[in-house]
Amino acid sequence: MEKHHVLVAVLGAGGFVGSAIAAECAARGLNVRPVHAPRLDSYAGDAADLIREARSPAASAAAAHLAAEFSGVDVVVNAAGLATPRHAGSPALTGANALLPCIVAAAAAQAGVHRVIQLSSAAVQGHRPVLDESAERAPFSAYSRSKSLGEEALLKVGRGGTEAVILRATSVQGPGRPTTAALAKLAASPLASVAAPGTAATPVSSINALAWFTAEIALHAGSIPQIVLQPWEGLSVTEVLAAAGGRKPLKLPTWLCRAALSTGYFLSRLAGERLHGSLRRLELMWFGQAQQPGWAEQQGLLPQPQASAVLRQAAAQQGTVHALPENRRPRPKSTESS
Repeated sequence: MEKHHVLVAVLGAGGFVGSAIAAECAARGLNVRPVHAPRLDSYAGDAADLIREARSPAASAAAAHLAAEFSGVDVVVNAAGLATPRHAGSPALTGANALLPCIVAAAAAQAGVHRVIQLSSAAVQGHRPVLDESAERAPFSAYSRSKSLGEEALLKVGRGGTEAVILRATSVQGPGRPTTAALAKLAASPLASVAAPGTAATPVSSINALAWFTAEIALHAGSIPQIVLQPWEGLSVTEVLAAAGGRKPLKLPTWLCRAALSTGYFLSRLAGERLHGSLRRLELMWFGQAQQPGWAEQQGLLPQPQASAVLRQAAAQQGTVHALPENRRPRPKSTESS
């Protein structure tokens, strides 16, 4: 695909993920069109309900408006949504994370867009020990359920000749993100710990790598699977906390960590899952989560790992001193045309 002739529409271009994707595309010489995402409420309980809502008069009007915005666009990236892992479910959450993707896909089909990239989350697979690119989902919170519902409906709804790609982002960190600052603060505290032996792989990743990979998908000339997983950046749970906190974390007995999590999830369920988001972050800090190599690895589309550098930057803002060298490797060749 000739990059100078590619027009990419980005929904959520003012947000954390969307702004990074828009900047990466612009840096490659692509034409970028920021598009405002409509605010939607949804009361759907399952994918069938959601698809019916997507065909309602109000949703059809929203799709027609977006279709006009997508005129002449080659690729649509939907990075809009509500990133609220700690919050309870709401019509606004379901509307933003589940209904909107269906409407965007319908609008893209109306406008004759070649490809839609829907930013989803690896959280849809919940507590699975290994993340993969299958359609299997096990959401555990209101946020992950809204993302899971959006995936399920998007895979079922008709899209005409438009190719829809669901990109599951992992635990994305970056400058200025509150969750990254909170991670650095925790990593520098006496509470920083991992389940022994501390070598488990973690899905912690960088916004730089996510933006790079999204642009690669936008420019890829061949067909792409319906679900792709953001590539692993190679860090272990110990390496994440060491980079973010400037010192090695405490190693706790595995049985103690599992007992604490079991008790915590039980209490959270009694409180309407209010603690599920925080407990999941604690679980990832202790045990991490492995990733199965997928389409990106098969294509050789592996971004330069920058998660360690991003965490070091966050730690520097917290005033933490670092002792470990930054891990670097050459940036791979992109698929864009010259």
